[in-house]
Amino acid sequence: MEKRKSLCLICGSELEYTQDAHLASCALCGKEEMTNATCSAGHYVCDTCHRNEGVKFIMNYCRTTDSINPIEIITEVMADQSIFANGPEHHTLFGASLIAAYANTGGLDHEGNHLDKQAALDEMERRSLQLPGGTCGYWGVCSAAASVGQAMSILNGSTPMKVKPWAQCQALTSDVLGKLADMGGPRCCKRNGYTAVLTAIDHIEMDLGVSLEKPDQVVCQFFPNNKECLRTSCPYFPKR
Repeated sequence: MEKRKSLCLICGSELEYTQDAHLASCALCGKEEMTNATCSAGHYVCDTCHRNEGVKFIMNYCRTTDSINPIEIITEVMADQSIFANGPEHHTLFGASLIAAYANTGGLDHEGNHLDKQAALDEMERRSLQLPGGTCGYWGVCSAAASVGQAMSILNGSTPMKVKPWAQCQALTSDVLGKLADMGGPRCCKRNGYTAVLTAIDHIEMDLGVSLEKPDQVVCQFFPNNKECLRTSCPYFPKR
């Protein structure tokens, strides 16, 4: 369980986020780049190293699962040791869970053919890896929303020049972001992901006519690893 806490991957110290970016070298691969996040001991781990193991697990799981319940998929994946409490690997997971579940229902692509699950997941991985960590705080756009938006754009064939598909993607991501804003910060990839995926399930049924399974109630099991957890203010916190 320690591996998945919101701590430095190198020494276990607390992470510190700054308003201004500074140059740092990744403690794992040595790459130098600008960052807003290092631990209190000065260690920095780049997004590529942080999510590499997790994304591999996510993609393998989504390629092989036969589940049509995206919430079930993300919950089982997030329980794996390769997935940390928070981090950019989640940006791949949320959209990939929707694509996997959609494909498993026999859903059609935007041209009316059965969705090519493997090709759609490959494209989801490619797009999601463009989303850096910390977007929720530094861009004002949580990548949980962007991830499910990417999934929708793959399913409905959206491009910058499309009309209805383009609008459907904007409606989905704006709906997600509004709900996240209502809940407030600080960031929690589990809370944001559950909200984004649940919202996307509704939009996929409304816009694409495909019903994905979802639980009557989502109960988070990951809150012990996140000291910033909103606890009873979070809709997914266990009610005892």
